Amino acid sequence: MKQVVVIDIVGLSSNLLKNKELFLSKWIEKKQLSKIKPMLPAVTCATQSTYLTGKWPNEHGIVANGWYFKNECEIKLWRQSNKLVEAPKIWDVCKDIDPNFTCSNMFWWYNMYSNSDFNVTPRPQYKANGLKIPDCYSKPENLRDKLQEQLGQFPLFNFWGPNTTIKSTKWIANSSKLVHDWHEPTLQLIYLPHLDYVLQKHNNENVILKDLKELDDVCKDLITFYESKNVNIILLSEYGINPVKAPFHINRLLRKHGYIKVREENGLELLDSGISEAFAMADHQVAHLYINDKTKLQSIKKLLDNCFEIDLVLDREQQKQHHINHERSGDLVLMANKDYWFTYYYWLDDKKAPDFANNVDIHNKPGYDPVELFTDPKKKMMTVRIILKLIKKKLGFRTMMNVIPLNASLVRGSHGTINIDEDYYPILAQNTENKKVIEATDIFQIIKNSVFKE
Repeated sequence: MKQVVVIDIVGLSSNLLKNKELFLSKWIEKKQLSKIKPMLPAVTCATQSTYLTGKWPNEHGIVANGWYFKNECEIKLWRQSNKLVEAPKIWDVCKDIDPNFTCSNMFWWYNMYSNSDFNVTPRPQYKANGLKIPDCYSKPENLRDKLQEQLGQFPLFNFWGPNTTIKSTKWIANSSKLVHDWHEPTLQLIYLPHLDYVLQKHNNENVILKDLKELDDVCKDLITFYESKNVNIILLSEYGINPVKAPFHINRLLRKHGYIKVREENGLELLDSGISEAFAMADHQVAHLYINDKTKLQSIKKLLDNCFEIDLVLDREQQKQHHINHERSGDLVLMANKDYWFTYYYWLDDKKAPDFANNVDIHNKPGYDPVELFTDPKKKMMTVRIILKLIKKKLGFRTMMNVIPLNASLVRGSHGTINIDEDYYPILAQNTENKKVIEATDIFQIIKNSVFKE
């Protein structure tokens, strides 16, 4: 067996490698570069699951970053149990070939309760007094404590939210090096998220270049480390992020046509998916539309077919062509035009928006919300506001961090669609020669061959 590290630089595509002064550009130029055809949906949980199983979403069951749990009548995103993935993973297959094989999963999704050996993933502590304490989860349990003793507390608030910085990506990279030194896993999977958030948030070339250079420095340090250990390096990305012009409020459209039902609590509106005739779980440029009243399916499909912001409207039969036909998938799967993305917003009046809408609250929102990367530009002295709220929390007072705007037009980039320019395709770089364009399902075999090559 050969030691292998797979470095997942989320959002990296060839359009970002035109700056030949970057370490990454120079390093990749000496390797074999392939572009990976975007899969539907081109989002984190689904793509990573395809890479690690070699199966499409209709087989492994991860149809998006979340879906509608029909028996609970609830939309849930960002679950963490690996048992949700309904296919053998790369570490399961490799262990069957050689019991001495070990794997370290550093922040790839569905990290918890897998058969991988050394794992770390974000897992904040939620205190009874309302505080959210930055933390992470590990296998074995003491790995978390050893890492935080060496590197300090995992910087959760730099990992996601308006305060996202290179700090969390650097922590992941440094922790990965420590895990490799301590355990020398056969295969190590590393997730570097920084570009993902920058490209959703900005279209200013100077800002992007600054962050790209910060990431480039982290990658240079990481790649140099593994090359010094004679570890075979596979560098890849899950998707590229293309610029977008505007959001599309799919649930507001459904509500205006009478399909969505809400219940009002304390003057605010909550989506009631259990009694709605139809609703959408929006996830970047993909949406799963669930229809409780199946007699409305054709009229809803006709409505959506006439929306120029929507590129594909796939019924159950059409979903088979894109390998997205699974019981977790919507009755209709929607893919946005590359210039648009789907919000989860279902209220028609911002005064009736639920209280979680203005907060970073990934587990309560019935869809992905990239607006969590921003603070409200209409509110003055935002830094002071946040500091005062933090002081209140530390003093034991309950207060909400309601600093997130309701302006979806702030978002500058998105992903999920498959009909994009090749410059925005995800990429794969390694020593072994491959086809110029490969499928997402090919990644599994590429990793396996790298571990067991002669």
